[in-house]
Amino acid sequence: MNDLDLFSDPYHDPYGDGRPPGRRSGRDQRRVRKRQKRRRRNGRAAALFAMAFLVAVFGTGGVLGYAWLDNKWNPPDYSGQGTGAVTVQIKEGASGSVIGATLEEHRVVKSARAFVKVYTKETRASSIQPGFYQMRREMSSSAAMALLLNPKSRAGNQITIPEGKRAVETYELLAKKTGIPVKEFQAAAKKGKALGLPSYAKGKVEGYLFPGRYDLDPNGSAEQILKQMVARFNEEARGSDLVAKARQAKMNPATVVTLASLVQAEGGKPSDLPKISRVIYNRVEKGMKLQFDTTVLYALNERRLTVTEKDLQTPSPYNTYLHAGLPPGPISNPGPDALEAALNPEEGTWLFFIATDPTNKITKFATTEAQRVKIEEEFREWQRKHPGQ
Repeated sequence: MNDLDLFSDPYHDPYGDGRPPGRRSGRDQRRVRKRQKRRRRNGRAAALFAMAFLVAVFGTGGVLGYAWLDNKWNPPDYSGQGTGAVTVQIKEGASGSVIGATLEEHRVVKSARAFVKVYTKETRASSIQPGFYQMRREMSSSAAMALLLNPKSRAGNQITIPEGKRAVETYELLAKKTGIPVKEFQAAAKKGKALGLPSYAKGKVEGYLFPGRYDLDPNGSAEQILKQMVARFNEEARGSDLVAKARQAKMNPATVVTLASLVQAEGGKPSDLPKISRVIYNRVEKGMKLQFDTTVLYALNERRLTVTEKDLQTPSPYNTYLHAGLPPGPISNPGPDALEAALNPEEGTWLFFIATDPTNKITKFATTEAQRVKIEEEFREWQRKHPGQ
């Protein structure tokens, strides 16, 4: 509609007083035209503002989009070899992204994505070993990768705790490796709750310091190290569903660990463990005393092959020559095979077993007393050939 149309429209009243345009003065008509021009100017201004707004929005979006893509393709990274020192733990089975996140958390690299970009191009990346590494802060991702691939960067102490070691023997191994006095491990062992022990352990670490290979923090305390070992036990217990399986077997989880510790202490080869477990079940069910030398030697805190008549009179609840049933707690720290054997003994009627050749870890089993006497003689023959053992 143009200006002429406004006046030819019979329904349009530019003055708002109901009078037809023909009866208006020239002054009134000029006022109408000014008002119409203002409306047109305002309309054009609104349109221009809308266009400017859209350009601003889409223009900013373009900039942000470019920045996002650039950040994705070229993630932020430091340059150079970095400064200072920081110890970083790379855990078992860590992927490139997990390693990157760990390095970013410790301010070794600027972004995990920058490290992952380097990791995916490095053919030796999969050879990065778990453990503690001496790194520097604010390193380029390529420099960080080079350190992780350098064996000299390993900062921690690796140690393997054999299955069947007693707690005190474990402390001695750890003390030798770390330089932390045995007394500090003994003191830390008394902090049962702080170590994360399961409730059924009743605050005792014996039986719950899980054997295996460990990467020890070079700056770690005795308490942190024991906590790490207890955490491994808890992980194994969850993975094997120990509590539920113990309940199915109508046993307390602590009883399973105690039984497993006996199996571990008496066992030679892994294949013997389920049989030893069956001997324990059979003797307990028949009301027979276990009469295990290992329990007496545990009470005496000694390690040897034979015990004396005097040893057998040791007044200790761990002496299974004097007391029927299982001892009051574990006598060693069992591994996964012993724990499995404790819950799943092999079928059999055996009541006795003797290590007839300890050197080669040969154990023989018997059901009758006559059979027991026969295999005991085999052990005595081995002793005669190996005096002093």
